[in-house]
Amino acid sequence: MSRAATAIIHLDAIRQNYRLAKNLGHNRGTLAVVKANAYGHGAVQVAQALEHEADAFAVACIEEAIELRTAGIQKPILLLEGFFTPDELPIIADMDFWCALHCREQVEILSGTTLSRPLHAWLKLDSGMHRLGFNAAELTSLFPRLQKLPQIAEMTLMTHLACADEPSSPMNAQQITAARQLAATLQLPISIANSAAVLAHPASHGDWQRPGIMLYGASPFAMSEPLSQPLQTTMTLQSEVIAIHDLEPGDSVGYGATWVCDKPMRIGTVAMGYADGYPRHAGNGTPVWVDSKPSQLVGRVSMDMLTVDLTDRPDVGLGAKVELWGENLNAGIVAEHAGTIPYTLFTGITQRVKKIYA
Repeated sequence: MSRAATAIIHLDAIRQNYRLAKNLGHNRGTLAVVKANAYGHGAVQVAQALEHEADAFAVACIEEAIELRTAGIQKPILLLEGFFTPDELPIIADMDFWCALHCREQVEILSGTTLSRPLHAWLKLDSGMHRLGFNAAELTSLFPRLQKLPQIAEMTLMTHLACADEPSSPMNAQQITAARQLAATLQLPISIANSAAVLAHPASHGDWQRPGIMLYGASPFAMSEPLSQPLQTTMTLQSEVIAIHDLEPGDSVGYGATWVCDKPMRIGTVAMGYADGYPRHAGNGTPVWVDSKPSQLVGRVSMDMLTVDLTDRPDVGLGAKVELWGENLNAGIVAEHAGTIPYTLFTGITQRVKKIYA
């Protein structure tokens, strides 16, 4: 016996989405981004599923990288934010991680550290996002020094597009042009494309692509984008109906009485709430699927439960399967109803939701 809140992770779909990204990038280097616990899908399990296909992996920090190495992942692992403290550098070298460099302070620390082996450094260019990275003039002036450092074996130039999920934004072309010009000047391999750029900006495709959210079956675009249609669903969040009530006009449902019945209604209570990671701000009318047919939320999402409209579903009884998002219901639609994006839905799934790998 156990609570029915479950996330089914479709590993073959993740593999198919990776193959799509690699194909769109003309089969050049493709990093599988598995930061944030593989966007809530389970970093170790996803990396193991991709180990024989992915050219390399990317994570945010050393803790995430160590978890993968400890689990037996042998492919290169890039630290997208580089190192945070000097004591990480020996570990980075010993475990053969690739490491981003985005500021002069990192370069100074690196130059004063003795390592067991030189690093593959990914030089972060700030081409317009103004979050991490050197500007083009800084990197140009710093580059001769970096070439001479015994702590560096290889270098790749990387940048991140601020508006890749807005295909018509002129900023995309500006950033791509700036990055390509600097890569040509420094004669370095280049990495520009995240998921949105892999799908919609062929000019951004370089020596390395960095697909993230597209690996997990969600579109990175706010609007429908035809290029996202081949993506396969990778997570099905589901639970069960645990109670059913027949209510009369004027009866309210849930905290705050935000839903009041205007007719006789049949309401199902589902074992799923914001403590599981389902968004609290999903409002009345947010779609769900009950026994493979569409329904909708009524009343406020609470910590452990939510309620759905079963008025036209006399066939539904206790134990009926409820899909919160997945193969029948795109996570992007749920995210839109909750005023958020699929990234937050996936990464918000909590530990008490059992994961099943299929």
